[in-house]
Order: sequence, then C-alpha cells, then structure tokens
Amino acid sequence: MKRHPYVNERFDMLTRRHFIALSSAAPLLGGASVLRAHDHNYVFNTGGVAINGFDPVAYFTEGAPVMGDTRYEVKWEGAVWVLANMENLEMFMADPHRYKPQYGGYCAFAMSKGAVAPTEPDTWTIHDGKLYLNYNLAVRDAWRQDISGNVEKADAHWPSALG
Repeated sequence: MKRHPYVNERFDMLTRRHFIALSSAAPLLGGASVLRAHDHNYVFNTGGVAINGFDPVAYFTEGAPVMGDTRYEVKWEGAVWVLANMENLEMFMADPHRYKPQYGGYCAFAMSKGAVAPTEPDTWTIHDGKLYLNYNLAVRDAWRQDISGNVEKADAHWPSALG
C-alpha cells in the first residue's frame, strides 16, 4: 500500500502527543475518567475503517459518496480514513474537521433521539457545511423533516450517547 510519506507520521504524532498530555494531566483531572474516554470509539467504523471506506471529502467536492482508494489513506481519531485521490487526501489532512461526518459518522437521527446506530454511506446530507450520515434512506427522510431541530437535539446528546 503506497502512502503519502507525511500521512501517518503526522497524525500518529498528534495522537501520541494527546495521549502524553492526557496521561500527565490524569492525576489532576481524576485519571479514571480521562482513561475511560479512550474506551469509547468516537468514530463509527467497520474493521477500523471510517464510513465504510468512502471518501469524506468527495461528499463535498463530488456531491456524492465515492469509494476511497487504499493508496490514499490516513489514520485519524482512531480510524482509517480512505480518500479517492491525492488531492482529497491533502484536503482532508489540511482540515479533517471540515470533512468528517458529524457525530463520528454514527446515525445523526438516532443521535437526535439519544441513541447510537450505524450508518450507510449513501444516506448522507450536507447541511450548513457539515456532513451528516444516517442509518438508511427512510431514516434520512425522517431526519430531513427538521434538520435544524434534529441537529440541536443530536448536539445535546453527543458524545454522551456513546455511553
């Protein structure tokens, strides 16, 4: 698998830095709760791959789900993100928070109800510049009935709904 030479080194370093910072702060913050936070998977993934291997940038640039190419992958927030091409990889690396799905890629409608559910890549919506995924097309239709209201409710439950 060919990788951009900067990809994993940069993002793994961020992960190590955060872990070291959290570990050294644990006695001050009540270490058990800090360490418990690492037990949660804040990114929905299948076999360690975020959004089933679809390119998160393509939702914005192509207006459609596009399967990623494993030659262009990066590990970020505990999951492997697969991009369709080098340009999308570089865009994602420059600003992953802009392209990642909200609620870690878990079902946005379920999150609005305080629940957690998996998602399918073709059940997407971009609203106010943010990507939302849902469980299936029927759930996406329900989500779209009141996107702003559902976002407000989901925001209130994220990430505590993960348990």
